[in-house]
Amino acid sequence: MDQVITAMADALFITNNIGEIKKVNRAAQQLFGFSEEELINKPISLIIDEEQVLIEAIHQHSFFQKNLQNLELVCRTKTREKRLIAFSCSVIPKKIKGLEEIVYIGRDITARQQREQRTSAQYAITRLLSESQTVKQVIPKILQLICQNLGWDLGELWAPSQYIGTSVQGDSLNAVLRCVEIWSSRVISAREFKAITWQTTYTPGVGLPGRIWIRRLPLWIQDITEDGDQRRSQPAAEAGLHTAFGFPILDDSEILGVMVFFSRDVQPKDKDLLQMMGSIGSQIAQFIKRKQAEDALVESEERYRDLFENANDLIQCVNASGHFLYVNRAWREALGYSEAEIANMSVFDIIHSEFKQDCLQRFYRVFSGEKLGQVEAAFVTKDGQTIFLEGNINCKFVEGHPVAIRGIFRNVTQRLAAEVLHHQQTETERFLLNILPAAISKPLKETTNIVEGVADVTVLFADIVSFSEIAASMSAIQLLNLLNSIFSTFDRLTEQHGLERIKTIGDAYMVVSGLPTRRRDHAQAIAQMALQMQAAIALFNTENNQNFSIRIGIHTGSVATRVIEFKQITYNLWGDTVNIAHCIEYQGIAGKIQVTEDTYKSLCNEFVFEKRGEIEVQGKEKMTTYLLIGHKG
Repeated sequence: MDQVITAMADALFITNNIGEIKKVNRAAQQLFGFSEEELINKPISLIIDEEQVLIEAIHQHSFFQKNLQNLELVCRTKTREKRLIAFSCSVIPKKIKGLEEIVYIGRDITARQQREQRTSAQYAITRLLSESQTVKQVIPKILQLICQNLGWDLGELWAPSQYIGTSVQGDSLNAVLRCVEIWSSRVISAREFKAITWQTTYTPGVGLPGRIWIRRLPLWIQDITEDGDQRRSQPAAEAGLHTAFGFPILDDSEILGVMVFFSRDVQPKDKDLLQMMGSIGSQIAQFIKRKQAEDALVESEERYRDLFENANDLIQCVNASGHFLYVNRAWREALGYSEAEIANMSVFDIIHSEFKQDCLQRFYRVFSGEKLGQVEAAFVTKDGQTIFLEGNINCKFVEGHPVAIRGIFRNVTQRLAAEVLHHQQTETERFLLNILPAAISKPLKETTNIVEGVADVTVLFADIVSFSEIAASMSAIQLLNLLNSIFSTFDRLTEQHGLERIKTIGDAYMVVSGLPTRRRDHAQAIAQMALQMQAAIALFNTENNQNFSIRIGIHTGSVATRVIEFKQITYNLWGDTVNIAHCIEYQGIAGKIQVTEDTYKSLCNEFVFEKRGEIEVQGKEKMTTYLLIGHKG
């Protein structure tokens, strides 16, 4: 057994029940830097900071189980370096109570923890830089984030001006560095050290900040008391601070400032951490320079502010992350967002989902220097409406770096809606002309097959009552969205019943049953769909707080069809059956389904009807009509 313990790769300790070490293997000695003689009969607290917590946890678990797995504890080596150890502990009972032994098997997971912490810190800093609006807003958060995520106790920012932002060329030796920001954890008492720090200045080459400034490289001090800084070394030691490191905030040859961090622990030089911090320093420098350029851009455009504010066009300026730098009055009024809301938004928050991918691509193309012509976009207002825009965008470059994109747009929502409605009205007029019998003689170039005289079809016309009055009470885009919702429901019913939708023009909907590719029980299918269309409108009104009503007209007879084959088969219909069905709908009653006698005869055994009487049909004798009420039984 002793040979097995000696050969174990994991560290092993055996203690009595009060924590005195009775046995230790070679791996434990190597991990913590102690010899066997230095550990035997010593308390386990020599290496485990939280020894009492561990003892209590072991005894609490011993009532229920003999093993305590994966207990992660902070430990110390002989040189007082921190190690995070994952322990698996077991209690070995003895016949005499109080003589139990505890076996500790530990594995060093410090490196794994460091990787996780550093990956998390890098991600958090990158995100912070992308979301922050000002330098003064982001710097304190970065100091706090590095300290808390990576286990440091105090962080400082040193700069050659009142606050970081004024760049100094690499060959300058006249900078005077001052501490302009400090963050410290509550576990240290550093009031005196902070007071001295606020009053201290460094020139290049002097003190830790000055040496980092002149070297342009990260620097590590294992014990600050041995650094030789006569002004701050002793106060740092009195505050319990020992190890320090720092890195420059550097972009190419320009240095903007220095960040310095302190720890209560004595830590050996960590090259990986210094390399990571060098990269973070470059990220911070790029952020600061970008903000400088943005501020300069806003300042240079102040002279045009009155012109922008009084323009009818929507004008916006956004930075590289898409956050708004400026929007004018017309933009705010059109979108409905307050200035406070805009300050925390990006342009990608308001782009309509169907346009987002295209807008992202254009955004990056412009930032890469490409010149774009007129662009189209769709924004979503604060109250959820969609507005359509046309305009131009261009990128502002400073010293070859892109800093902002300006967009000047026209709101073309009403124009597009008017064009759509005009197109629908034109199509409606053309469609109604096409249903005249004479239209059957007109050939079409795209026709690939004409089937004449298809008997026994049933045609349904549906129309929204008082559509013009409804249209006048809402915006064009609202109206189009509502119509799309209604007709999408009708399309699903058409597909469900195996019918053929012929036309959707404006607020008119036409569907037919009995065509060669569709079902033969055409009258029954149309009747079922008509009743479900009424139910769908009622549900739509409830969900959308509307009061829409539809008229439906149905007629059964023969038609002439034209089959058009493109990607799929579609139909055009002509003849008296179409004309009569349209007239039956037009002379119908709001909220009712009116059918001709031919349709009534096909359905009277399965459905309930109410006789309405006779109506005039142009070019025909008076026709008896019925109102479809519902299914029998």
